[in-house]
Amino acid sequence: MAIELEGLSPKELDTLITKARQRKQKLQKRAPAGQVRKALALVAKKQGYTLAELFGEATTGGRKSAAAAKPRKPRSKSGGKVAPKYRHPESGATWTGRGIPPKWLAAELAQGRSREEFLI
Repeated sequence: MAIELEGLSPKELDTLITKARQRKQKLQKRAPAGQVRKALALVAKKQGYTLAELFGEATTGGRKSAAAAKPRKPRSKSGGKVAPKYRHPESGATWTGRGIPPKWLAAELAQGRSREEFLI
């Protein structure tokens, strides 16, 4: 997180410094996360549980480690071939119905014909 200090007035800088000091003091009073995790594990063990049973498999602050993450299938760049839906009766040209309609279809539609007439 970056804060642009150049545009702040002296009063705004003082307020920012005060808030930063307060936040630092609050964080320094907290026990380290590893120490808290050990204490939680002891309490859970005394009650007959594990941290995984209580909090799920990922006990790393809600984030899964790289080893625990499931590998994903790579996405293909193209969506694959799509069967054509429309065919020009004279030329045999086809269109899938995706994207901008081809010029032959636009010309036929301009003459008053409907798309349904060209369905395959």
